[in-house]
Amino acid sequence: MRPTRATIALLAVWGLVGLAIPLAGLATMHWLWAGAGLGLVLLLDAVALSRQPSPAFERQMPAVLPLGPWATVTLRLTNTARGALRGTLHDGHPGDWTVEDQPRDLRIAPREVLELTYRTLPPRRGEAVFEPGWWRQVSTLRLWTQTRRLGATTPVRVFPNFAPLAGLALHTAEQATRMTGAHLARRRGDGTEFHQMREYRTGDSLRQIDWKATARARRLISREYQEEKNQRVTLLLDCGRRLLAEDGGLTHFDHALNAALLVAYTALRQGDAVALQTFGAVDRSVPPVRGVGGLDALVEATFDVQPAPVAADYLEAARRVLAQNARRSLVLVVTNVRDEDADDLLAGLELLQRRHLVCVASLRESALDAAMAAEPHRFEDALRLGATQQYLASRKRAHAQLRARRIDVLDVRCEQLPAALVQHYLAIKRAGRL
Repeated sequence: MRPTRATIALLAVWGLVGLAIPLAGLATMHWLWAGAGLGLVLLLDAVALSRQPSPAFERQMPAVLPLGPWATVTLRLTNTARGALRGTLHDGHPGDWTVEDQPRDLRIAPREVLELTYRTLPPRRGEAVFEPGWWRQVSTLRLWTQTRRLGATTPVRVFPNFAPLAGLALHTAEQATRMTGAHLARRRGDGTEFHQMREYRTGDSLRQIDWKATARARRLISREYQEEKNQRVTLLLDCGRRLLAEDGGLTHFDHALNAALLVAYTALRQGDAVALQTFGAVDRSVPPVRGVGGLDALVEATFDVQPAPVAADYLEAARRVLAQNARRSLVLVVTNVRDEDADDLLAGLELLQRRHLVCVASLRESALDAAMAAEPHRFEDALRLGATQQYLASRKRAHAQLRARRIDVLDVRCEQLPAALVQHYLAIKRAGRL
C-alpha cells in the first residue's frame, strides 16, 4: 500500500498550516481536528482498497514464437466487482524483450470484460517465461495504490523464424527450390537412379538409349534417370566465437541455423536423410531423420543453442561426425574461416574426407564489403582499408589451402548463405557425386 501524490499533497498542506498556526495566532485545536479528519479519510480509503477485488487476468499468446517478427500478446481483464476499478497494468514479459504499449492506465467498468493487446519482440531464441502481470490498483478516492500480481506464468519457446519454410511448403519441391534463390540448369534425364523408359527426344544423350528396348519397340527408347534418393546430408554448425558477429540484427549463428534448416527442408523433400550437429559452445547432435516431419526434430533440438566466446574444436567435431555417421554423406560445415584456425580446421576436414564429401561455407561479415567500398578521406579510413585488405588476403589464403585439398569452399555473406547452400547441395546431387 502506497500513498498517491494527492495524499502527499494533502499531508503537506496540513503540515504547512500547522507551521503557520503560531505566526497567525490561530487555534491549534482546529488544526488537530482537521488532521484527525484527514487521517480518518485516509484510513477508510485504505481499508476500502484492501477489500477491493482484483480483476481476473488472462493472457493469450502462442506457445512458440519465431525469432525476428513481432509477436502479439492478448490480455483479458474481467471486473467482477460492483464498482469500477482503476489501475495501471504492466504484463510480466521477460525484461530484455522489446515491448510496445506497456504499461497501460485502465478503468474497468463494473462487470466489464476488457481486452487489450500489445506487441513484443524476442531478442534471441530459446526458452522464456512470462511472469504474472503487475497491477497497481488505485483506491476509490485515489489516495492509495496497491500493487498486486495477476494471472500465472506462461512458458514460451522462441524458435528460428520458420515463416519462409511454411511458405515453401505450399509449393512443389522444384518451385520451392527456385524460391530459395538457387539457380540450376535443368538437364532432362540426368541423375543416378533409374526413373522410367520413354521415347527418345531430341537432346537426349546416346548413353540414355536402351538398345534392347529399342530393338523390341522398333523405335528409339531412352532411359530417364532422376536424382538418387535415400542419400544423406550432415549439417555441421559452428556455434563458437567466430559466429558471434551480427548482421541484420541476427548473429551469424542465427543466419547459419536458418540456412541449415532451409537446406534440411529441401533435402527432406528430395527424399534424403538429414543429420545435424553443433560444435563450439554447445555440442548437440541430431541423428539422421527422414521425411518433411523430420524438420520438427531438427528445430526442437537446436532452437535454444546459442553461440558463445569459446574456440571451436574442429578436429573433435569431425571425430564425432565420423562416430555417428558411418555412411557416406555430404557434410556441410558452416563457420567463419580465419587464417589462425586453418591448421586445426584442415586437420578436421581431412579426417572427414576419408569417408564423406565435404563443403565449407565461410561466412563473411558485410562490414568487410562496406569497408572495401568506402572512399577513404582520412588517415583513419586509410588504416581501416589497409587492415581490411590484409584480413581479406589472409582469409583468401586460408580458403585456397582448403581448395588445394579438394574441399569445396563457399565464401558468402549471411544473406547469400541459404541460396548458396541449397544450390551446392542440389548441384552435388544432380552430378551424382554422392
